[in-house]
Amino acid sequence: MSFLVSVFKPLAYISLPVILLRSIAANSPIGRYYVRIGMYVGTMTMVAACSAVVAAGMSFVGQRFDVNFIVARTFYTLTKNALNVGIEVEGEEYLDTRPAVLMANHQSMLDILVVGRLMPKQTSIMAKKSLQYTPLGPFMTMSGAIFVDRGNNARAVQSLGAAGELMKRLRVSLWMFPEGTRSSSEVPDMLPLKKGGFHLAIQAGIPIIPIVTENYWRLYRKGVFEEGSFKVRVLPPIPTAGLTASDVPALAERVRDQMLETLREI
Repeated sequence: MSFLVSVFKPLAYISLPVILLRSIAANSPIGRYYVRIGMYVGTMTMVAACSAVVAAGMSFVGQRFDVNFIVARTFYTLTKNALNVGIEVEGEEYLDTRPAVLMANHQSMLDILVVGRLMPKQTSIMAKKSLQYTPLGPFMTMSGAIFVDRGNNARAVQSLGAAGELMKRLRVSLWMFPEGTRSSSEVPDMLPLKKGGFHLAIQAGIPIIPIVTENYWRLYRKGVFEEGSFKVRVLPPIPTAGLTASDVPALAERVRDQMLETLREI
């Protein structure tokens, strides 16, 4: 009997926090929000901690541009099962086009789940230069991230040109959020799109693939984090061959209009 007590007593103590959290989540909407946020961020942190090792190994064997695919899918699978939040994808076949600039609308940190579900193989991400000097810097560098110095226009243009040549040569796509910052509201809308990705696509002569995530205000916003699913629609590639820098404003407006129309439709 004493042996059984010595085994089950620690298990009982360990299970108490889990039972308490479940009770809070079941009986209080605001409590449920913070419990689920904690689980979401905790999963993200755990995957990020392991991703540096994955990135180092895959970079060593010459597969660094598949790191984001592996890490993203791992995060999506764990989070979907833990929080029961899923994504329904339309037009996923368009992601087979490579190289391409993938442009997604940006609502909140829940968009990381969208990246997790849709990130294709042989795809890098665009990030601001300052992130290179954070704890995420080594992982992002090893996974082939393209850093852009937004505070220096000449350097930004230079890095975008180099990125485009690299993408063409290695047939690597690039994922970005062209709004530049989060835009979440009850009414579906989008901010103006920043021009960097359009300059890159035109300089390299590669297509743009818009990715539109449904407004998930009903599932996630400050104080609310519920179970459920939402849609993501991948639109057909938009060619840029033959365009010049002078076409960037019109192209950016055209892509935004197309994405906004889809956002309001779904």
